[in-house]
Amino acid sequence: MHSLKDELTYFFSGKGMPYAKVSLIIAIIMVVVFSAIGSDNYIKDGKVAVIDLDNSKFSHEFIEEMNTSPYIKVKDVLNVPADPQKLLYQDRYLAVIYLPAGFEKNRYSEGVNNIGVFYDNINNAQSGNLKEALNIIIAVQNQKIGLPQIQALGLNGEQTAAIMNNISLNERLLFNPNSSSSNNGTLGFLFFFSSMFQVFATIGMISRLRLERKWNAQLLEGSPFDLMLRLIPYVICLTVALIVGLALLRVIGDLSFNGNFFTLVLSILLLAISNGFMCILFGWGAANPGVAASRMILFVPAGFILGGMSGPLDLHPGWVHVVSNAFPLVWVYRLVRDIILRGASFMEVSQEFGGFMIYAGILAVIVCIRFYHDRKVLLSQEATATEKRETVTDMP
Repeated sequence: MHSLKDELTYFFSGKGMPYAKVSLIIAIIMVVVFSAIGSDNYIKDGKVAVIDLDNSKFSHEFIEEMNTSPYIKVKDVLNVPADPQKLLYQDRYLAVIYLPAGFEKNRYSEGVNNIGVFYDNINNAQSGNLKEALNIIIAVQNQKIGLPQIQALGLNGEQTAAIMNNISLNERLLFNPNSSSSNNGTLGFLFFFSSMFQVFATIGMISRLRLERKWNAQLLEGSPFDLMLRLIPYVICLTVALIVGLALLRVIGDLSFNGNFFTLVLSILLLAISNGFMCILFGWGAANPGVAASRMILFVPAGFILGGMSGPLDLHPGWVHVVSNAFPLVWVYRLVRDIILRGASFMEVSQEFGGFMIYAGILAVIVCIRFYHDRKVLLSQEATATEKRETVTDMP
């Protein structure tokens, strides 16, 4: 009982974490935020691209039929041959639908009339509703030929059955055909936990400098680039660790590696650098490294949840996709999917690289602004203290 009394005294003293308030606030925030993030419950208007080589009245009607489904949104229609794999870069579409030449002509024949569908299977949960919707549309289209039309064509029973089942789907799963966890869950966790421990190692940097009584000297005599240089060993460690982890996953697992190694290394370096900048910013005002470490939850788990490795990206509302750009892991997951799994070259992901570099540059600018602001405040405080000392000295 004495131990309990002593702990209760500390609990309400205000010296530690105000857990009585924090526990309730976290519970409320988690319910509100994740209810909003998962409010759609299913993927509405799954983005698809259509390669329409027939460009006929019937193919146009078929595309419009797909567009009326709540599960499908035809985002782009191409009338020339294109590589479906390249169309799926940067998570632009969930699938590419290929309508062959002669699609309308074959509609009223006994021949094969196949529609090709190329699914992005990196996350196999994202294509379930899309597959179901396509199968329903095919079934409806196959039933649309009425008996008068069949009689007008003078077809027998076998020919009628062939036409009534004329359209069919030929499906192909790209990038992760066996739905391997190495290409999705394990890969996501590798980057998540590696980033988390880099944050634990660096987020208390400024708090440590304060405890070591080095921070004021750093502000007065140093520059924000001195802080950034302190991140170098942590950046190197995270980069090496992720490369080793990916190599092991390739050797002992079944990770698909289709891209360029050096392009991958550049994306990992950008992750390590931007993670370090986030650590500096989030740990800036913490009283000690322990308090700073607790702030990791504000940006690392969110990047994992919203990065598309724990669930389909299109399950989230549009505003979530905008907000997710604030987290480093989201940027690197986009690049990893394109480079490792889809085999994109540097030029094919240059837009994402440019965005990631701008993001890292913005974080660096914010670090500089915060540094010079604190220097100004410290100089002002020192000037005020000097004036007070001089006033006291001049008093008779």
